[in-house]
Formats: sequence, structure tokens, C-alpha cells
Amino acid sequence: MSEERNKPETYLLSKELEEAVQVAEITARPLLLKGEPGTGKSLLADYLSFKTKKKLYSWHVKSTSLAKEGLYFYDAVSRLNDSRFTEDKEKVRNIENYIRLGALGEAFSANEPSVVLIDEIDKADIEFPNDLLLELDRMEFVIQETGRKIKAVHRPLTLITSNNEKELPAAFLRRCIFHYIDFPEPSFMADIVSSHFPNIESSLLKRALESFYVIRTMDDMKKKPGTSELLDWIQILIHMGAKLPEDGRIPYIGALVKNEEDLKLFR
Repeated sequence: MSEERNKPETYLLSKELEEAVQVAEITARPLLLKGEPGTGKSLLADYLSFKTKKKLYSWHVKSTSLAKEGLYFYDAVSRLNDSRFTEDKEKVRNIENYIRLGALGEAFSANEPSVVLIDEIDKADIEFPNDLLLELDRMEFVIQETGRKIKAVHRPLTLITSNNEKELPAAFLRRCIFHYIDFPEPSFMADIVSSHFPNIESSLLKRALESFYVIRTMDDMKKKPGTSELLDWIQILIHMGAKLPEDGRIPYIGALVKNEEDLKLFR
């Protein structure tokens, strides 16, 4: 069911987010998205890929990621193994057989327009964003091991997400269109829930949202539940046929509250 919920056709854009996407398309600049977890930053790429029928190339950044990995990777280990165990020596001599393109490299090489997601860029080293500036500006790079230049046939629509774990360099920010995704207001959240659960009873939706936003107003919580937790919780309620008690108790609270101190605070 969670996979069903993450289908791109159920994604809803606010007017402000839709405008930010349009500005990124007009200026041909990357769209940098910030917002608390669960506001749909990464899922936007799936939605735009689905809506525009463009292929999506995703790069999920890790703390150990290097900017070069998004362009290409030279698989020296495979070449070494082949040199020892394969009889196809011609293959081993040709380094091109061991060049693996990353998400950006594949998008640049594509013969059709595409969408690129660089997810959670703030997880990497502070110099990581600056190391991408030249390639994102020029839409080209050179494979150092072979000297082959790859130049984008079509400039991809590039989405970059950040959870504010690190401050991004000013030079990088200047080259991006920025948008902060605000947490949905109750009326918009009702639309989001209805897009995932079109047959939900109005009374259940109303009371579930009331309980959810009460929890989010508790100032001392370390981790407030987001949209993903709300959808999980409503899925459980529907599946179990649960009715929200009149006394305000919240069943299956573990779907919403994910920290022991928060659970004690709530109780």
C-alpha cells in the first residue's frame, strides 16, 4: 500500500511550488528545494517525470559522495579482475568498457529531455556543491581517463533537495532557483490525503487532521510528524476500521510519534 501512496499521480503541488518549477524551466537553472522532511521535496522529481513523460535520473547523495560520481565512475576494480581472469584482452585494453556514467552523465548523454534529482546535497562535504558548479553551468564534462567530452544534448530539468544539515555555499546558491516548501495548511493537507485515499469518510478525515495538527502544535516535540507519518496513520485507521475515540485518545500512536521522549510528552 505504501508503494501505491507514492505513485506520482497522487502528488499535489501548491501554486507557489508550481510557479518555482516554471521559473526553473524558464531560466534553465537548477531548482533548490528546502523544507522539513515529509513535505515532498524528492517526490516532486517523480511527479515531474510522470507529468512531462521525461526519464528521471536520480542521484541520492551520501556523506562519502564525491561530485565526480554524479558524472562518471571509472571501474578500475572490474578492469583489474578482467585482466586476470578474462580471455578478452581487447576489452581490457579499452578503458571505455569500464566507464560507468552517473545520473548527470546519463542525463547529459540522453537524446531526449530529462529530469535529474540530486537528493539531499547537504549530506556531502561542504565543497561538494561548488565542485558541481562548472558542470551544471556548462552542461558538459570530460572523462579524464579517456579524454572524451560529454556535452548535454538537452539541458535537463535539475532538482536539488536539502534538509539544511549544512549551509550551502553562496556561489552555489546564486546559480539556483530557490523554493522553501512550507508545511501544508489543514485545507491543503485534506486535499493531499484525499488524493491518496479518495474514498475516506469525511468525518474520519476531519478528526484525523484535528488530532494530527494538535500533535504538531506541541512545542517541545523533538520530531513532529510529517505528511508521510500522517498518511501511514490514516492507512492504518482505514485498514483496521478504527474510529477515533471521543475522549481524544489516539490509536496506533507509534505511526505518528517516533521518539520515546516525545511519546512521554504526548502522554
